[in-house]
Amino acid sequence: MTVSGALTRQRRVVLITGASSGIGKACAEFLQGQGYRVYGTSRRAPRAVVETPEGEGYPQGCPLIPLDVTSDESVERGVATVLAREGRLDVVVNNAGFGLAGAVEETTVDEAREQFDTNFFGTLRLCRAVLPTMRQQGGGYILNVSSIAGLIGIPFQALYSASKFAVEGFTEALRLEVAPHGIRVVLVEPGDFRTGFTASRHLARAAHSPAYADRQAKALGVMERDETHGATPESVARLVHRIIRKGSPRLRYAVGPASEKVALALKRLAPSRLFEWGIASYYRVR
Repeated sequence: MTVSGALTRQRRVVLITGASSGIGKACAEFLQGQGYRVYGTSRRAPRAVVETPEGEGYPQGCPLIPLDVTSDESVERGVATVLAREGRLDVVVNNAGFGLAGAVEETTVDEAREQFDTNFFGTLRLCRAVLPTMRQQGGGYILNVSSIAGLIGIPFQALYSASKFAVEGFTEALRLEVAPHGIRVVLVEPGDFRTGFTASRHLARAAHSPAYADRQAKALGVMERDETHGATPESVARLVHRIIRKGSPRLRYAVGPASEKVALALKRLAPSRLFEWGIASYYRVR
């Protein structure tokens, strides 16, 4: 019997980070509607919500628990909260993250550390916290939310791309390490969607030099246009649902506009100089 088949006999428990808005919230609401027992997390979740049995105040009764992925203690406490209530944890969606924009030259090392502490080390912290339980259970699913920008370096978003490239390599290796324990590790790679990600993007504090200002403004304008005119993230939620119903999901699932999927194919097939020219032209940085 597959892990997927065994777990469908009971109401599976799901933990989703960064679930107060955007992709995380869409996933939490959709999976809750499909009958899963879903716990969302947010750094700003009130402690009182943890103490109410049905997570009052959150859509469809999904508990929203406080969890800061940049804190070891907060991650351990959040996972312990779910295990104390449910006794198991079947699916984890590592979704918490933010974007950092600006030229590399104008981005400080401290700003880069903040980017990695959330996007990469936050994923690492949660994986380490849940793996012992999943090993003891004999299975589970870990879905790490990367990005198309984790496969294609985006100009003036270099540190965000770097953090997602790191998630890609980490996930490839982790998948091989834990497969013998019945744990399925998968990359979900969203493109541009209409979420709060755009408004919450951080700009490097020194990103005002005339050496980069014009090209940076053009590149960010393209990003913001694509995001604000993108689809809502329900398709990501449906994809997540399909993945956790598979006994043997593949490593990568890209989701987003067809043009971005074409770009991924071109990176594999086109000469590197031609592909680079295309990216530079698209983001208006040539």
